[in-house]
Amino acid sequence: MGELSGIAIGVTAERRAEDFITALERHGADVRHAPTITIVPLDRDPELRAATSTLLASPIDFTVVTTGAGFRGWLAAASDWGLADSLLERLGASRIYARGPKAVGAVRGAGLRESFSASSESNSELFGSLVSAGVSGARVAVQLHGTPLPEHTAPLVEAGASVVELQPYRWYSPPDVTPVHELIDAAVAGSLGALAFTSAPAAANFLTLAREYGRYESLLAALRGPLVVACVGPVTAAPLEEVGVETLQPERQRLGALVKLLVTTLSGTDGASEIRS
Repeated sequence: MGELSGIAIGVTAERRAEDFITALERHGADVRHAPTITIVPLDRDPELRAATSTLLASPIDFTVVTTGAGFRGWLAAASDWGLADSLLERLGASRIYARGPKAVGAVRGAGLRESFSASSESNSELFGSLVSAGVSGARVAVQLHGTPLPEHTAPLVEAGASVVELQPYRWYSPPDVTPVHELIDAAVAGSLGALAFTSAPAAANFLTLAREYGRYESLLAALRGPLVVACVGPVTAAPLEEVGVETLQPERQRLGALVKLLVTTLSGTDGASEIRS
């Protein structure tokens, strides 16, 4: 019997879902898996390939790396297209700004070196530091992850930069939304102990699908009630908190820390130092 025996937890992730689910089940949880987004395969994403070709057309001055997984996936896709060497040459000649240690690890794993790393792992610090560095007349490559960031890229343009956005992990709604509807019903009925989110697009589309299903207000009431809503970090939590849903987040933005948060919160064990709300 694990600490989470008898507790149902809803998981909305597609990427790395198996690792997350296995870890929760190891603690005895009854996991209800309903992916709320489907990721476009990188090597078959025409928009990513077109943006990469645009990037390679001339030198770049700055490169922004927002996620380690997204950066590695982009390089892997470029390799499939026969563009990896050219891409690494372009990136290596630029000043690389990375959002935290995971992004730094991906940059260094590619044989490159960052000029700046955001210690807070926040996009605000990352893009704010880049604007402060002076980007007037500069060509800036921005590796996004899952969703555009107009609130951060617009200031670059306003500061005089030419921005090329690369968006690995574009997504769309799952072809079969029945599991999502069932998860929404379970949340509204009060049969879940927690809902866990590992990406902002998954959280945002969960709300969108609830609206399309006609259960948006009922879902919001459940999410604002006793149901535990746990997110891997503040970026993931943003779509939920914007509509008044309080979330719990681990101090470290990692899946393992999110699992520990759920165990300590739902089992009532002492884990206050791992949780922030």
